Amino acid sequence: MNVKQRTIKSEISVQGVGLHTGANVTLTFCPAPENHGFKFQRIDLPGEPIIDADCDNVTDTARGTTISQNGASVSTVEHVMASLVGMDLDNVLIKVDGPETPIMDGSSIKFIEVLEEVGAALQNADREYFTIPHNITYTEPERSVEIVAMPLDDYRFTCMIDYNSPVLGSQHAGITTISEFKKEIASCRTFCFLHELEYQLQHNLIKGGDLNNAIVIVDKEVTKAELQHLAKIFNREEIDVAPQGILNNMELRYQNEPARHKLLDMIGDLALVGVHLKGHIMAARPGHAANVAFAKKIKAAIKKEKGKKKINTYDVNAKPLYDVVDIMNILPHRQPFLFVDKVLELTKTHVVGVKNVTMNEEFFKGHFPSAPVFPGVIQIEAMAQTGGILVLSTVADPENYLTYFLKIDNVRFRSQVLPGDTIVFRCDLMEPIRRGIAQMKGIGMVGEKIVVEAEMMAQIVKVKDSETAK
Repeated sequence: MNVKQRTIKSEISVQGVGLHTGANVTLTFCPAPENHGFKFQRIDLPGEPIIDADCDNVTDTARGTTISQNGASVSTVEHVMASLVGMDLDNVLIKVDGPETPIMDGSSIKFIEVLEEVGAALQNADREYFTIPHNITYTEPERSVEIVAMPLDDYRFTCMIDYNSPVLGSQHAGITTISEFKKEIASCRTFCFLHELEYQLQHNLIKGGDLNNAIVIVDKEVTKAELQHLAKIFNREEIDVAPQGILNNMELRYQNEPARHKLLDMIGDLALVGVHLKGHIMAARPGHAANVAFAKKIKAAIKKEKGKKKINTYDVNAKPLYDVVDIMNILPHRQPFLFVDKVLELTKTHVVGVKNVTMNEEFFKGHFPSAPVFPGVIQIEAMAQTGGILVLSTVADPENYLTYFLKIDNVRFRSQVLPGDTIVFRCDLMEPIRRGIAQMKGIGMVGEKIVVEAEMMAQIVKVKDSETAK
């Protein structure tokens, strides 16, 4: 049974401050239509630009994940993105009135709570999943970062962190399925080391930090005077070091809360792939930069797999949608210049046609008769005729139209086609037909092997009568 896409039932907002900017921010989750995905909108800027939540739009990973598009940016998106995936959503517009999402308590739990409050709504469209087809790996040897995605019919995570810190030590965290996110991961807060906190304070990089939204790990000897200075900065009467080696501004929710938060960050960053994933993600020492680089590798694998999906294998012996007589009622071409024998599929956006290559073709008499090869130019003509059937199917009286090809680009011949081969041509519209002009991507296949590909632009022109068209 296909899983349907989900959005939220109505708008709902949260308010807070940006961790790094200190700016007051209102973030509003809004319902979105099918196939919308996750998008951010900067409603405080002229034109209210929209930013696709896409790993290709990541512009900074120094202290969180920043995405930019259309002249606008939103920082620290990972906790919001993790909450959307954790709530099993597909289509949400996130409006923000500032350059950064609110940090809340440093985790995703506040976002989860408001999304639960408003509830989810089922949509009609099927959800798209990408199932990891084989091991996909990413490494950064200089940082000892290792990430691998392995095939699995679920979404599972395992994360290990090790900062060579005697306080933090080596920690592991994991979930066996994404449905465990809310209970096991969503409430785990961000963390930093004391030396990082001091650096960021000195360089005015955490204007919104108030010790309520981060675990501070004490990784150095610290004097009473330094603690008093920190207490003054954060408006506390007193700050001390707790037995766990962290500042006593808060108690750990889990003994391995830092590792769980790194897992939260990974889920949020990998959401920028743009589709729901199925696989087992295992990561050692991940960070935002590595997460985003890994997301791009997965996205590249998706693009490659989608390309493969269009290279379907077709049963050339199946009953055709159109036989050659039907084709002659659509196309004006005739023997010996008709190069489509039957049509297997025809939709509003694609067509699949078949050409049987036989030794009794007229051109083989003069085209390498002792070593016959199906001419490349005729392969393109056969592809063009297949595309012509798609274009002419958009009019009620195709017999009164001619198809003229205006441009053919990016032609590649990958393998020889010989007598006895059967070429299956598939042509897909690259964009909707406008003013009778169609742009198509075509491929020709023998079995599972692509032998030719090209991009074509064609125009249909009405003629005076059907006799002229023929």
